[in-house]
Amino acid sequence: LKTPRLKELGSRWSLLGLRASSLPSVANGEAVVLVTGGTGLFGKAIEAVISKDEKAKDETWVFLSSKDGNLVERAAVDAIFEKHKPTYVIHLAAKVGGLFHNMRKKVDFYRENTLINDNVMECCRIYGVKKLVSCLSTCIFPDKTTYPIDETMVHNGPPHPSNMGYSVAKRMIDVLNHCYKDQYDLNYTSLIPTNIYGPHDNFCIEDGHVIPGLIHKCYIAKRDGTDFVIWGSGSPLRQFIYSEDLADLTVWVLRNYDSIEPIILSVDEAAEVSIKDVAEMIAEAMEFKGKVVFDTTKADGQFKKTASNAKLRSYLPDYKFTPIREGIKKSVDWFVENFETARK
Repeated sequence: LKTPRLKELGSRWSLLGLRASSLPSVANGEAVVLVTGGTGLFGKAIEAVISKDEKAKDETWVFLSSKDGNLVERAAVDAIFEKHKPTYVIHLAAKVGGLFHNMRKKVDFYRENTLINDNVMECCRIYGVKKLVSCLSTCIFPDKTTYPIDETMVHNGPPHPSNMGYSVAKRMIDVLNHCYKDQYDLNYTSLIPTNIYGPHDNFCIEDGHVIPGLIHKCYIAKRDGTDFVIWGSGSPLRQFIYSEDLADLTVWVLRNYDSIEPIILSVDEAAEVSIKDVAEMIAEAMEFKGKVVFDTTKADGQFKKTASNAKLRSYLPDYKFTPIREGIKKSVDWFVENFETARK
């Protein structure tokens, strides 16, 4: 980013009458922000954003990885909280997987995510964390719904059967945010991002998400002189948010969004793009000169999952998202440069 987006946000917050100050410290110490799942796509983006944020210089940020402890185990979570004594927590950690993995292991996805979330949330209460921000997913929304989806629709019906275990476990974070408020008057909230992409993603072709998977495919096609084959017709539409934009907005949620109700963090509905357009942008960024082929024998999946960002826009009407062509170029360049070590 040529100019730190959080500095841009700071001026916007002032214009909007929102606070742009550092997090309040606690007695006998500074603000300590603990980020679970801190070494993945999302966590790395937050780390990049706060490295350019003047306010973060007065705060201690701790980015956890799986090496710091298994969050499924309560004793491990207790030890982490005892060691770092966080005053704020951004909870990104989850057991995640692709469609077929979710379908095969529904019980595992439900139980492990429920245990992780319960351990983190209850330790936040016990250790006096002032604010918890948890990450949900658009897959928690009802399978049968109207579009665009918004924050009021989360519990309007069951999620899609394919990821029932994961989705219900994630929904329970929102339920517990309300319960902790009612019983303990605690300020726990959640955010719901649309499709995230950017550097440090998992570029696995078989089990990764669409943009990193296609970037890896295109890299191989260019290297081997083969066709760049995309599964499906390329017609489905999706909203993609660049990881550092999402990180900017997550830090804004931590500092300034005080409701316990979830908030969707997404680009505008007008920024929805087709998979075909995405594939062509990737080929252009990769300087791939071969043939781009759409294998229509493969299923397309859901045509659209449009989400409304009206709530976000009510707070930040002028926020400028990274254009997808620019974000894809940055992601492609990062993958090419880090091919040997990138997750894939």
